[in-house]
Amino acid sequence: MGQADIAIIGVGVMGSNLALNMAEQGTTVALYDLDAEKVQSFARDNFAGKLIACRDLTELVAAVRTPRPLIMLAPAGETVDALIGALNPLIDAGDILIDAGNSAFRDTQRRAQESEARGNAFLGIGVSGGAEGARRGPAMMAGGSRGVWERVAPVFEKVAAKHDGHPCAAWLGPDGAGHFVKSAHNGIEYALMQMIAECYGILRDGFGMSAPEIGDVFTEWNKGALDCYLVDITAAALKATDKESGHPLVDVILDRAGQKGTGLWTAVEAQRLGVPATTVEGALIGRSWSARRDERLTLERHYGPAPRRIADAGLDPKSMLREALIAGKIIAYSQGFALIDAASRAHDWGVNLADVAKVWRAGCIIRSRLLGEMATALEMERVTTGSGVPLLLREPFIGMMKAADPAFRGTVATAAVYGLPAPALSSALNWFDLARTGQSTANLIQAQRDYFGSHGFERTDRDGGGYHGAWR
Repeated sequence: MGQADIAIIGVGVMGSNLALNMAEQGTTVALYDLDAEKVQSFARDNFAGKLIACRDLTELVAAVRTPRPLIMLAPAGETVDALIGALNPLIDAGDILIDAGNSAFRDTQRRAQESEARGNAFLGIGVSGGAEGARRGPAMMAGGSRGVWERVAPVFEKVAAKHDGHPCAAWLGPDGAGHFVKSAHNGIEYALMQMIAECYGILRDGFGMSAPEIGDVFTEWNKGALDCYLVDITAAALKATDKESGHPLVDVILDRAGQKGTGLWTAVEAQRLGVPATTVEGALIGRSWSARRDERLTLERHYGPAPRRIADAGLDPKSMLREALIAGKIIAYSQGFALIDAASRAHDWGVNLADVAKVWRAGCIIRSRLLGEMATALEMERVTTGSGVPLLLREPFIGMMKAADPAFRGTVATAAVYGLPAPALSSALNWFDLARTGQSTANLIQAQRDYFGSHGFERTDRDGGGYHGAWR
């Protein structure tokens, strides 16, 4: 009894791979899952002596040395609350409950308060990297008491992805900070995936290229500013062949994308905080329409298909779309960092955006070569202006955005003319144009609001507000 260093509850894909990673690094892990037989065979077949299978939660708690770190990998929502309720009578004061699932940050805030009231510690850790990341090194975003994190950090830093020898695991702030950053990460992930898919659609439908040909384009792009995990796997996916039909595998996959809700959480929180996260919203529009396949087919029968072949022979699609994707990528990250900064201020978390960028440099789904330069830019901006759009105010991003602007604009315009859907790229361009328009059209909106509702407005020629027009 009391042989294990840490426990994992939920030995599914993520839990089993994380357990193997920890065991390989020398950590003894107690394991529990509702499927007791699966856990027994898993522990028996891997890293003898480092994985301890437990038949129930009582046995699991007894198997871990105090103070006990207990990692929960359960579906977000009521399941996590039920699990905490089952553990509470079994654990001692000072034990650490660790939610490493995709929980909503407001749930994490509540659970942290409830656990602390009972004398227990609570950490909400966002884990990114999928099954492969869990096994070989994920990125980990921790929220909760810094002192509690420091007690368990050695275990997590051992298994985390490394960038130039530095672990991609860090404490980012109190209570729900870690899970909020993970949610923002997932929002950026949605945006990047949608933009990549839009470039694929333009090359496929606008230029008539086959999946393997487009895969070669993405392979070529996976260098420099576009060197990232998502571009890399896109190239591989487009070149894969279906063994049954012999066709490109992507061509036999139904065009109906799933989602688990974290992108929606990101968009909702962005609206609550008044942060325009338009690329995430564009990605959600794309996924929502993908789910409504029957409706799309019906509308296509009535109106004809929207996409048409691009007739302009002078366009260089590889160069044009590459620059557009670079610009869209910078904007997606900018919106994500702006959202994290706004939430940090609203909840008094004190999140260091440069630390977030450093955690994302390896292991996670949105890892990218650009994140090293983003970390530097964010650190410089944090100690100077504290702007809400720091990446757009620092090199090399100013130069990159200026260089990409003509192709970015040309891509969105061409997509619109030829009926090629590009909701994320279009929303990114509109955000960029709004962000750098010193004199917006909101003065007319204020006039309208005062006209019908006497809401008042500010004037350009004097201080204060509450002015009204003589409309009638």
